[in-house]
Amino acid sequence: MLTGKHVVFLGGDARQLEVIKSCTEMGARVSLVGFDNLQSPVSGASLKELSSDVLQTADVLVLPIIGTDEKGQISSVFTSKKLFLTPEVFQSLPKHCLVFAGMAKEYLRKLCQDFGIQLFELLNRDDVAIYNSIPTVEGALMMAIQHTDITIHGSESIVLGMGRCGLSLARVLHAIGARVKVGVRSSEHKARAFEMGIQAFDTSELKDHVKNADLIFNTVPALIIDSAVLANVPHDVVIIDLASKPGGVDYPFAEKRGIKAILAPSLPGIVAPKTAGQILARTITRIMKNELFREGTVQ
Repeated sequence: MLTGKHVVFLGGDARQLEVIKSCTEMGARVSLVGFDNLQSPVSGASLKELSSDVLQTADVLVLPIIGTDEKGQISSVFTSKKLFLTPEVFQSLPKHCLVFAGMAKEYLRKLCQDFGIQLFELLNRDDVAIYNSIPTVEGALMMAIQHTDITIHGSESIVLGMGRCGLSLARVLHAIGARVKVGVRSSEHKARAFEMGIQAFDTSELKDHVKNADLIFNTVPALIIDSAVLANVPHDVVIIDLASKPGGVDYPFAEKRGIKAILAPSLPGIVAPKTAGQILARTITRIMKNELFREGTVQ
């Protein structure tokens, strides 16, 4: 339980609502900043303005998935106001406060470092990434169905990257009858593909493997589908780029060739915000309990 703890939510999207719900159910005192346009009030939570007074009693500060931009601006779909997490406001946080974000840019990392505040980047955790691969895969399949005139079954589908998301995607595509090839670099990932009965190739040879591709799914956060690769793909290929912005595709060249390439980061929050929020809620509340109630820790 989080009875007696003050949790401040600063901005966010529909995923935050599940985390807010979990915190209120566990007895925390919850303050919402940047939620003034909520369609209905959240039971057990109070709306606040961003100020030093709110943050100085915070045990936990929950930021949006993107955290802040490099100027400290906070994104929130629940307000039209501009929110900035400035050093002057941030320094009000108690030293024991825990800060959560999906990912952190250098601005936020430096704030936490300068003021000695512990930062948790949730999307860097294996457990969150693996759980998130489930709605990501479902969203990728949905987009593939929407943007093609063929079945995925029997298609030649290429998955680039065999990380936590790529592995789940390759497995599901293979299970529904696609002819799957995976572009990887490490020998471990080649071995895993072999064990799954999937053809693997080195990503340095990508341009030689795309000539008959129907679908290409990219999970690599680097420019991997460049002009040399795009020059070799069929004109009717569909590329679904799951990497974080700016993605892994040379989009100007793809547009010039008339190739359909779709940048689709953060699919869990788009296709299944409730499930994505529950994933975050489980992880955040577990960390809160471990960190705020450690034996011998005085808050």
